[in-house]
Amino acid sequence: MVRFFGSLFAIFMSATVANAQAQVTLTMDHLKLSELINIVRTEGLEYAATLNTKMLNGQGGAVWEDQIDAIYDTQLMSEVVRKEIATIPENQLRQINQFYGSNLGAKIIDLEMAARNAMTDNDIKNIAEDNYQIALAQDPQSLLQVNAIVREGDLIERNVTAALTSNYRFYLGLVDGGSFDASEQEVIEQTWEQEDEIRFDTVKWMMAYLLLSYQSLDEAEMIELINFMKTRAGRALNAAIFEGFGAMYGDISYTLGRAVALNMVASDL
Repeated sequence: MVRFFGSLFAIFMSATVANAQAQVTLTMDHLKLSELINIVRTEGLEYAATLNTKMLNGQGGAVWEDQIDAIYDTQLMSEVVRKEIATIPENQLRQINQFYGSNLGAKIIDLEMAARNAMTDNDIKNIAEDNYQIALAQDPQSLLQVNAIVREGDLIERNVTAALTSNYRFYLGLVDGGSFDASEQEVIEQTWEQEDEIRFDTVKWMMAYLLLSYQSLDEAEMIELINFMKTRAGRALNAAIFEGFGAMYGDISYTLGRAVALNMVASDL
């Protein structure tokens, strides 16, 4: 009888885990995180090409390209993000999926993804940033709801922290790879020197991106989005997204820095 009960318990637990994982998958799908990760990969490949030119004198070659392809492995990147999404309680995942599975939720994600894609074009990015500056100077009232979204998601501080952490991990990779001789304290100091510039760029980019994303939403739709962000589920999702992408970018940055360093050392031999 004990064995029978134990088997039932195991079956129940297996079904519970499966249900939770299904909710995680649904969240990933609703948020189109695979599409976003592909954008990150594309940006990463472009950044790696710049590193090859500036730090490897364009001599990275096929070996460098293979290393970069492995570093920006979308399956591994997705797994890091998924791990954090999976920490959200199942009942909150259901609330998240209810919101982003709705017509409005799907519309919001489509708009965000279109804007994220568009902002990879420097010309569009510059126009969007100019539009933000114009709104800030001429019609600050038009920014109230976007400012509310930034405030609720703590979007500036979280992004600045993530950028500083990624830069720190990149420098650490350079040091561990043997191309630079610096103490951890020196790496930290060099990282913090960039805070003001990173904050300035983050505010400019984030506000431009959000204005571009939500320009077609009416006031009621914006209020509904803001209200969702205020819920426990909305806050849990926001935290998980930042933790997941922060960990992903941190891992990539360290590995990328170390790869640069090892290639520099090899070229000096």
